[in-house]
Amino acid sequence: MLKKPLTAALSAAMLISLNTKTILAESDIDLIREEINQLKQSYESRISDLESKLESAIQALDSKVQTVDQSASASGGRVIRDNAFNPSVGVILSGTYREHATTESEIAGFAIGEEGERPDGGFGLNHSEFNFSANVDDKFTGSTTFAIAEHEGATEVELEEAYIMTLPGAGTPDGITFKFGRAFWTLGYLNEQHAHTDDFVDRPLPYRAFVNHSYNDDGIEITKLLPTDIYSEVGVGLFRGNDFPFGGPDGEGSGAMSAFYRIGGDLGTNKTWRLGMYQLNGEAPGGRTSNEDTVTFTGDVDMTVFDLRYTYAPTGNPRDKEITFTAEHFSRDEDGTYEDTGAATGTVNFTGEQTGWYAAGVYKFSPKGRIGIRYSELKSNPVPVGLAGSAIDSGGFNPNAISVMADWTNSEFSRIRFQVNKEDLAANQSDDQVLLQYIMSFGAHGAHKY
Repeated sequence: MLKKPLTAALSAAMLISLNTKTILAESDIDLIREEINQLKQSYESRISDLESKLESAIQALDSKVQTVDQSASASGGRVIRDNAFNPSVGVILSGTYREHATTESEIAGFAIGEEGERPDGGFGLNHSEFNFSANVDDKFTGSTTFAIAEHEGATEVELEEAYIMTLPGAGTPDGITFKFGRAFWTLGYLNEQHAHTDDFVDRPLPYRAFVNHSYNDDGIEITKLLPTDIYSEVGVGLFRGNDFPFGGPDGEGSGAMSAFYRIGGDLGTNKTWRLGMYQLNGEAPGGRTSNEDTVTFTGDVDMTVFDLRYTYAPTGNPRDKEITFTAEHFSRDEDGTYEDTGAATGTVNFTGEQTGWYAAGVYKFSPKGRIGIRYSELKSNPVPVGLAGSAIDSGGFNPNAISVMADWTNSEFSRIRFQVNKEDLAANQSDDQVLLQYIMSFGAHGAHKY
């Protein structure tokens, strides 16, 4: 009997509760709308105020510029309003301490240049550099690098690079860049780099034997980035041909040419790769001199290089941890004549191929610490009877070297490196080496190449 009145009372209570919640909800919505409108009006007022201040600043700047222009016009002078075209100046200080187990270090089967020879032991400079670079104007940029190094106990100043490059606004077709002057040209992976950016104290054996540490000639190079989904670049070059492995005894050259193609891309979010193929052809017209001026070569030189680079950042941030693998393969065909005055062989016809390769791995285990290992090897064909016993006779031995390094990088401007080498460059000639290097930079410091 009491169920119906009780049910009716509960229903009435629920309706009253729902109506109250509805009224409260509508009241809350109106309150929120009012607050949004107030915020909107406040921000609109602030934006209007900022726009007014910006307009006043622009008018003040225009007034100053007009005054400077009038002053320059009255005096007949030229006024530079900022330092965009002032040269950036950078200095790289690099030095080494070397301890060698042997007094001699000749690479069997290869006639090498001065830069490719092993440096003296003890303390010494290791290509300290002075660099000046700036935009010339809105179409060109330029760079000049002087290096100070020691050779056979004498300190020398060398002009490493002096070139200009076109900028995107130079009017060239999309993706095309022109580079004129003296430079480390595109040939393999390491050749474009300055020595202080290398992962090891010294260059691997193929660079020492085939290009005298680096190919650094006068000329022009034209490159083009192709409109593809992945990185793809082609290029050609024309050079004077007076740098190793070309050039004659007086530095004259008859010309050299190059071509290259390389591709690369990303593998996911933490892996990258790049593969390159390069060709360099030229002539040693009057005798390329090497091995302390005892060996000369006259003839045609064709060189082919392949390179591969792979990086992996386990955490996704290469500044934290990174594994890098680099490998290059060199082959050089020579057709001409050799003369080794040190062996009194006379002039002997020579046609043959020499090859070399290296592979290196570097592990950055912390933002400041890295370790690395590298192996390199050379191989030359048997020489004619007339050259037996000469500097280019390997006696069937393949020169090889293994390097292990560890370095500490306090910042991008300072690095200390410790390295040990074991070089077997000729039969019965094993050289154990200990190397300590410092690299310090100040002033402008350009980004390193990939």
